[in-house]
Amino acid sequence: MGRRLRDLLLPAFVGRDLGIVLGARLAMSAARAIAGVVTALYLARLGFSALELGLLFVGVSLASAVLSSLIGLTSDRLGRKPFLVAIPLAAALAAAGFAEWRAPAALFVLAAAGTFGRGAGAGGGSVGPYQPAESALVAELVDGRHRSAAFGRLSVTGSLGALAGGLLAALARPAPGHLAPAAVTAAFRPAFLAAAALAAVAGLLALALAEPARPAGAPPAGSGRGRLAWPRRSWPALWRLWITNATNGLAIGAFGPFLSYWLARRYGATPASVGVLFAVVNLGTLVSGFLSAAVAARLGTVRAIVAVRVVSGALLVPMVLSPTFWVAGGVYLVRMVVQRIGLPLRQSYTQDLAHPEERASLAALSQLPAQLTMSGGQVLAGYLFDEVSLAAPFELAAGVQLVNAAAYWALFGRPGAGAAREGPPAGDVAAGLVSSAADDPARP
Repeated sequence: MGRRLRDLLLPAFVGRDLGIVLGARLAMSAARAIAGVVTALYLARLGFSALELGLLFVGVSLASAVLSSLIGLTSDRLGRKPFLVAIPLAAALAAAGFAEWRAPAALFVLAAAGTFGRGAGAGGGSVGPYQPAESALVAELVDGRHRSAAFGRLSVTGSLGALAGGLLAALARPAPGHLAPAAVTAAFRPAFLAAAALAAVAGLLALALAEPARPAGAPPAGSGRGRLAWPRRSWPALWRLWITNATNGLAIGAFGPFLSYWLARRYGATPASVGVLFAVVNLGTLVSGFLSAAVAARLGTVRAIVAVRVVSGALLVPMVLSPTFWVAGGVYLVRMVVQRIGLPLRQSYTQDLAHPEERASLAALSQLPAQLTMSGGQVLAGYLFDEVSLAAPFELAAGVQLVNAAAYWALFGRPGAGAAREGPPAGDVAAGLVSSAADDPARP
């Protein structure tokens, strides 16, 4: 039984370096989950309005867009490791700053540096703007047969980290009622210091990485040659991803960063109760990462991604209309189980569409429109929260996600859509996911 469980979590294709990536993802996801729960609640207790929160999140999104684009473009030339070390350490410094400072200007700068406020503590354990480099490294560490399974393990590890981070968010214990700013900072300080420590662990773990050899014809890592190169061979995939990710970013911006804020205003939730809810959600969605390849094998990769987006968008409506905190949490749990099935499929599909020399560039640039539209969605959501209703941003997001699902099917639904020139043919993408499900001995 113990061996079977070990093979399920760490099958033979998980070598030393992928194990380090998984360990760093665990720590960084926990750190970002803490920040995802407490950042909006902390700023609201300091007196930020919903519109001001939206403006701060815009700054975070723009900073993340710039960073992720630069990381994607340069890591294909300089290597992945420097960014898996530096960005977590920057996030650690930002979290430590949040624990001590409360001047609005300082908080804006620190939030942008740490990319705090992008997603919630149940957001799947994202790691921030170095994710393009992480995704490209994972794609290079395993062969195509096991790629979706590897991204599934990455998703599960992120969920485990986010589960722990959700529970650690309970370290923030503000007293009810009005508090002086110094008392608010003191109440939230332990949670931010925990986030800082975990982010530092992620960066230090990445120091032990040994990157695989560069693709044939690519400059060696660290050479600096061709530092900023446009992914021209992946252009057929890139322009399609721009369209679909732009609409998805608008939907995410309308509710993602505000989820803990909405739970506090709608149901009077505390950081501890929100953290427990997000921990339960992350625990309940652990199985999703293991199911991704099997779902793709049954439905086809694109059909699975489209189905996930339809269901995810539709479930926002009953969630926002729920009469109690735990009913809303139950609907949110179902939504996240579905959403997490699609996460590794999208990552793996994007990597398979990319030319091997342009993996990080495509991963980063494909998200650029999403980060820009997310900014607009955050400002609009802040206005809607303040001036219209607490439900309006979620209803908007639901409609936009349904439009996004239709666009994804229209652009990627036919065989070969988005295939990179001189790269792996897109027709092999679904086949690779199918064989990954069939050949992986850890697949249930």
